[in-house]
Amino acid sequence: MKLNRSCFANRKAFEDISVKLPCFDWEKMVQATEKAPRWIHFGAGNIFRGFIAELQQQLLEKGLEESGIIAADTFDFDIIDKIYRPYDNMTMMVRLKPDGTMEREVIASVAKGVKADVGNEQDFAYLVKAFTNPSLQMVSFTITEKGYALADFRGELFPVVKKDMEKGPQKAVHAMSVVTALLLQRFLAGGFPLALVSMDNCSHNGEKLKAGVAAIAKAWEKAGFAPEEFISWLEDESKVSFPWTMIDKITPRPAAVVQQALEEDGLEDMAPVVTSKNTYIAPFVNAEVPQYLVVEDCFPAGRPALEKAGVYMTDRDTVNRTERMKVTTCLNPLHTALAVYGCLLGYNSIAAEMKDKELKALVERIGYTEGLPVVTDPGILSPRDFIKEVIEYRLPNPFIPDTPQRIATDTSQKISIRFGETIKAYLEDDKLEAEHLTAIPLAIAGWLRYLLGVDDKGQPMEISSDPMLLELKEQLKDIKFGEALSDRTALDGVLSNPVIFGTDLVKAGLSTKITEMLSRMLTGPGAVRHTLQGYLQAFD
Repeated sequence: MKLNRSCFANRKAFEDISVKLPCFDWEKMVQATEKAPRWIHFGAGNIFRGFIAELQQQLLEKGLEESGIIAADTFDFDIIDKIYRPYDNMTMMVRLKPDGTMEREVIASVAKGVKADVGNEQDFAYLVKAFTNPSLQMVSFTITEKGYALADFRGELFPVVKKDMEKGPQKAVHAMSVVTALLLQRFLAGGFPLALVSMDNCSHNGEKLKAGVAAIAKAWEKAGFAPEEFISWLEDESKVSFPWTMIDKITPRPAAVVQQALEEDGLEDMAPVVTSKNTYIAPFVNAEVPQYLVVEDCFPAGRPALEKAGVYMTDRDTVNRTERMKVTTCLNPLHTALAVYGCLLGYNSIAAEMKDKELKALVERIGYTEGLPVVTDPGILSPRDFIKEVIEYRLPNPFIPDTPQRIATDTSQKISIRFGETIKAYLEDDKLEAEHLTAIPLAIAGWLRYLLGVDDKGQPMEISSDPMLLELKEQLKDIKFGEALSDRTALDGVLSNPVIFGTDLVKAGLSTKITEMLSRMLTGPGAVRHTLQGYLQAFD
């Protein structure tokens, strides 16, 4: 059996191996999309295939939509050649449950996969045709936060962006340049309204998308590649909107156990591929069951009935509060604490860590005890219920192959939001004392201990990539494994940095506690475990 259009003629065979096939008319959907496209998506990876495309499939199945999605990729064109076209743009969706069972469904809501490459005459002409069609309502994105960035951390434009600005729309390469070139075509064709919807997992994502497009457009207007009216069109929210969103679903890399199960049931060509851009991707997507998408309801050209597929359609403030709830309290801080301690204690699985008494107690205290008193309540989701689902259902799922080593990447860029916001909230509340925090300081001390590159057994440990790693290692160079800290101000230079921690932890009254915690973790093999036990047992 193959994953392509032939599956519809082989329905019983798929049903016999518990694979759900869509019931809508696939050929009719493809034709409707060709004639009157309504939705284009940039970023053809797993979060799109395993979540966003499934939303449109629900609407197709309910008869609420006739057309599908056009999937475009601006970065890794091999994905289109190797994962989309050979499978008629279909995906085998595998939902992994904590009890070990799998739900399998063919997602067939993508009508076409294309390369968003101005150098590919055929594919780019197809995108221009779709962008200039008045029927188009929305363009969504999952290109990662880096996909919107035009400059490095010094504020200097990337060479590719400078070249795009100088050469104009016909030579666009960067994702923001390609999208802006297509928007210019839509403007010139009649200025039809459109919503550009970032669905990437980053705060204020709509703002980031708008800033990227605006910067390219203004550079082109200044260089004579675009008329001044194009800028006015982009800035008119009744014509072009940039809604904010919050997305949450874990779609890890393809798991060998899933591939094996599919192949044992007779499905052919399920092996993952590694693209020329080093993307590890498969014809199937394995993911957890829980998923959340909260979208600012600002669509000047209309939109699909996304609320009928479980999407929360709301206002910008609620989107922002939901994002803040997740990132500062209910999920991301727990992930980061598990990441650094998982590496130190020799774990290779987040799920395995949740069987560890101390680590489970640590994240429970970070979430329930220290986070909830200052959590941002969005009103549409219960923060307590969200944390409960994360701790009891999502993180312990052994079939979500996520690793602490992956999550520990770029931690210096995450600490200020994931822990700093809660600390600041304590400092601003007259009824709360930041000095009483314990689990969050333990997480910060654990990260500093992790940066030494020595695990709890005293063995060398690889540190995940981080843009501040060299600078941090220099600041911590006098701290040695096996040597307790005699100077309780030894970390003040690091801990007083508000860029890293979101606030000055010395002034917050937490530096002494964090320094003491780190000092205990340095005394020798097993010291990290003993330190966790010592602090957490006090709350039993």
